[in-house]
Amino acid sequence: MTQRRFIDQMGREVHIPNTPVKIVSLVPSITELLHFLGFDKEVVGITKFCIHPKKWQETKQRIGGTKNLNIQNIIALEPDIVIGNKEENTREDISALEKKVPIWMSEINSFNDALGFINCMGLVLKKEDNCRDLIQSLKHGYKELIHLGKGREVLYFIWNDPPYIAGKGTFISAMLEQIGFVNACKEERYPSIDNLSEYSPALVFLSSEPFPFGNKHLSEYQKRFPNADVILVDGEMFSWYGSRMLDAIPYFNNKFKDS
Repeated sequence: MTQRRFIDQMGREVHIPNTPVKIVSLVPSITELLHFLGFDKEVVGITKFCIHPKKWQETKQRIGGTKNLNIQNIIALEPDIVIGNKEENTREDISALEKKVPIWMSEINSFNDALGFINCMGLVLKKEDNCRDLIQSLKHGYKELIHLGKGREVLYFIWNDPPYIAGKGTFISAMLEQIGFVNACKEERYPSIDNLSEYSPALVFLSSEPFPFGNKHLSEYQKRFPNADVILVDGEMFSWYGSRMLDAIPYFNNKFKDS
């Protein structure tokens, strides 16, 4: 079978069949993008966290969680390509898999990284036109949102006890900045906050994932940040790259345009 050579977003060389017919996704947002691109038959394996599209939960083989993959099940599927992510999958799992199957790894910490990933998927999966159209729609849509946040500082919570926030160098932080907010956290990645009083943000966002913040947490965080507006937000809109970024445009506009 004819193969093509690619360099993934982690700088790894990957050899992929000319036309992949069996695809395994290791990340929910990647699974959703594959559905958006029309790979209903080609995708043969997804994680237990791949909840979109719902019908794939019932028809595709589960291959474990993003951080505890069932290596043998993936190998048994004999995929032409496995698509993963540096942050969401473990180095140990990827090292074990790459000895047996072709793995294309994404590394997405910025808005441009996400666009680059979509462009690469167009080339790797021979969906150049579809991905080019998606990229243009994203560039146009987010250009309209650049002043939505009005430069206000935000603390974005991803976990409750202990409290963890999204810091610099994360895709969440990049999305906040893309729509006009300023991340109040100056630390890198996902620090735990020991002293909440050192922050005085204008806004506090409580994400729906990975910790499921709900209405019961609003008053608790309002007491912690009496001078901030505390808001529940859909975590998928801030942290899922790929086609979900298109859905996020009207969500952000409706959520923040009058705030």
